[in-house]
Parts: sequence; structure tokens; C-alpha cells
Amino acid sequence: MAEEETELSEEQRKEIAKWFLLNAPAGEIQYVAKDLKSVLNDDDVYNEAASEAFPVYNKSHMICLEMPGRFGDVLVTSYGELQDNDYLDPKTAQVAIVDHVKQVCTEVRPATDEELPSPYIEEYRCALDAEMSKYVGEAYPKGFCSVYCTNGKDAEGPGSDFELVVVISAARLSPQNFCNGSWRSIWNIEFKDDIQILELKGKLQVGAHYFEEGNVQLDARHECKDSTLFQSPDDSAVSIATIIRHHETEYLASLEASYLNLPDTTFKDLRRKLPVTRTLFPWHNTSQFSLTREISKELGIGK
Repeated sequence: MAEEETELSEEQRKEIAKWFLLNAPAGEIQYVAKDLKSVLNDDDVYNEAASEAFPVYNKSHMICLEMPGRFGDVLVTSYGELQDNDYLDPKTAQVAIVDHVKQVCTEVRPATDEELPSPYIEEYRCALDAEMSKYVGEAYPKGFCSVYCTNGKDAEGPGSDFELVVVISAARLSPQNFCNGSWRSIWNIEFKDDIQILELKGKLQVGAHYFEEGNVQLDARHECKDSTLFQSPDDSAVSIATIIRHHETEYLASLEASYLNLPDTTFKDLRRKLPVTRTLFPWHNTSQFSLTREISKELGIGK
């Protein structure tokens, strides 16, 4: 006798809904949410799952939202999160209030002095922001960047260590063509005054989703480290931007090279070493095979 099916509790359904929302590819969470709402057919469960999942998703994907009042754009990241739904945009010294589920910025207010770094730190942050904006504008046409001070923001002058974080977020969304993609990179820069060294740690993540008559996803991650001399704000900014440009360009080149080698490596390994015919597949000369010719031969078409 078949076992009776047990009905899922509201908590279980909420957790399952959250999993689907959190694992939605870049730019597709609203589509997933629409389908989930229809499948759940329970507004209370959906609203609870959405209220918990959307903030996490938005911050992990570092989405960019337009601020009202022509203030520009704000990146939704954990580095700029002040409280609840308030996110700092260091470039404009504005705080955006965000509706996570609707993924819109509802209002803007000026940042307070306590929410901003000291003039000494701001000089370094502003110089680096300018250099990174220049780089991102050249490398990522659909990209945005922001520079935050995450440690030692109250330092008033030389002699103190502090830390800046560079966040780069770029998305290429084309659902009408069944493909979406994103680039996310986070660079932690530790300014160590005692040894006059800047230490950089980078985390790069590339995602892509192709879903025309199928479902293929890419989720590539890479970490790297580097260092340079602690110099003036402008010189430090140039050095940091040069290092970031080098590592990101190098990583993109390695991804392109791996794609070019896919037919000779990954795809080849997916195939049987010895197929049913017991003969190795001639990868060096595939032009001798014609599916149409073989089928015609087998079925006697054209005779």
C-alpha cells in the first residue's frame, strides 16, 4: 500500500519558496516570484518568503537602483547598508531608502556626518572612486562601481590604518533573447600605515544564463591577492586601479581561453572513450561525418 503523502507546513513551503528566489539567476527574480506566487496560491506564505529573500538577493547580486530627484544611481550592497532599508551612496553623500521586493528606491535623504568618513579618509576614497569610475566606464558599458570605507573611517590623519572596499557590478539582461549575465567583483584594500603597504584581496564572480530551448548556467568564481605602496591619495588610486584592471583583464582572458578549448577538453571528456562502434571518434577530422548522409544511407532515401 502506497504511503500517504504528507502535506508541507507553511514554514516548509516558505523555505522552499525562499530557496527558489535566492537561487534565481541575475535579473530573473521577479519572473521567479511571479510564478511562485501563482504556485503557492497563498499570499501570506509568499509575502513572508519574499520579504526575507529579496533583501539577501539584492545585496548578493549588488543590484543598481536609480535614486529619485536625479541624484544618480545607488548600489545595494552590505557595505553601504546603514540600517533596515537605508543604503549609502558615498559618491553623492546621499542615503537611498529601498523597497527590496519592488526593487526600487522610494526616497533619498542627505547622509549625516556620522555616516560619512573623515575628510582624511574621504580624500583617499574620492580619488579611488574617480579612477575606478574611469576604468569601469571603459571596461563595463553596463557597469557601476562604488567605493566604501569599511574600517577606520574616523581617522583624522596619517598614522592610522583603514580599509576601503571597491565594488563593481555589471549586468547584461536580455530576457527577450533568452540570455542574462552579470559580473560582480569586490576588492578589499587595507591601508597599513606602519609598513606603508596597501594589500588588495579580490573576489570575482561571473554569472550567465541561457535558456532558449534549454537551461544552461555559468557560475564562475575567482580570488586573487596583490599589494602596492602606500602613497598619496591620487598615486594610490592610480596604483590600485592598475592592479584591479590587470587582474580582471587576466581573468576574463582565462575564461575566454577555456571556452575556446571546450570542444577539445570538456566536451570531448563527456563522450565515451569507445562508442558502440568500438572505434575512437576522429576529433581531428570531423568533416568526414554527415548526419544527413548517414541517415539517408540507413533509410535508403534518395535511391
